[in-house]
Amino acid sequence: MPLSDRQSDATTIADSARVAGPSRARRMWDSDFGYAFRRAPVAMISFAVVILLVLAALLAPWIAPHDPFNPATLNLMNGFTPPMQANAFTGDFFLLGTDDQGRDVFSTILYGMRISLFVGFAAVFLGLVIGVTLGLLAGYVGGWAETIIMRVADVQLTFPAILVAMLIFGIAKGVTPPEYRDQMAIWVLILAIGLSDWVQFARVVRGATLVEKNREYVQAARLIGRTPFAIMLRHILPNVLNPVLVIATISLALAIIAEATLSFLGVGAPPTKPSLGTLIRIGQEFMFSGEWWILFFPALTLLALALSINLLGDWLRDALNPKLR
Repeated sequence: MPLSDRQSDATTIADSARVAGPSRARRMWDSDFGYAFRRAPVAMISFAVVILLVLAALLAPWIAPHDPFNPATLNLMNGFTPPMQANAFTGDFFLLGTDDQGRDVFSTILYGMRISLFVGFAAVFLGLVIGVTLGLLAGYVGGWAETIIMRVADVQLTFPAILVAMLIFGIAKGVTPPEYRDQMAIWVLILAIGLSDWVQFARVVRGATLVEKNREYVQAARLIGRTPFAIMLRHILPNVLNPVLVIATISLALAIIAEATLSFLGVGAPPTKPSLGTLIRIGQEFMFSGEWWILFFPALTLLALALSINLLGDWLRDALNPKLR
């Protein structure tokens, strides 16, 4: 290829790169949202803590020194080893100590956090899908559909969410065959928390839909023959996602706490797949006998996770509120 042609091709590539501009991540970082994030140290610290804990849970099989749920790796002689000390009988060292069965507390926290995060994300997703669907339907269709949906939501709001979750969990576990209850316990827990958490999504989406359905772009979509389902899905839904994102973030922290509460009460995750709530329930049995670390470290992890997600949700609520810009 002649030199002039190669120079021309290089110039064309350089021009294309300039036209393409910065990457999407760079544009996000330089946007008003990114600027607000950089100016909020609490949000940055909370985001870093959440990312650190989520990565630690996802990488638990590679990070955890032991597999706490493999009976073949347990040694009862390691039981009740204090943190940062070697066991007096075996000489094994454990960073955060061990519980009554000789399980490494650090490893149990990593594996337990996987269960808590999975239940939290899955329950919020279930509540989001149900709430957004019913909220769009109530706000756009109106009439008897809106009346039924919102009256059911009002009735559910009169009861504490944890009681609704316990009721749903009890009913779902009662209809599950006994031989499958331990296997289905996590899924029943997700169903219980998700069905107790859809009301907030439905109420917010309904209010936003009532405003959006009278806008000009919705009227134009009706004039060109768009079906109600297409209008709700492709036109109204993208414009009501900001408050849904905020509610989902805050609901994630509440779902994790609800799972921990149910597991602490003994109606959540089974002992074979303990979550942070189950570990706290086990630890509180030994708190007054001097083995404080069995309760303290799982409780501290749950506090850090829930508080960081909640603070991040509070910041998102302020950052996405156009009245505060």
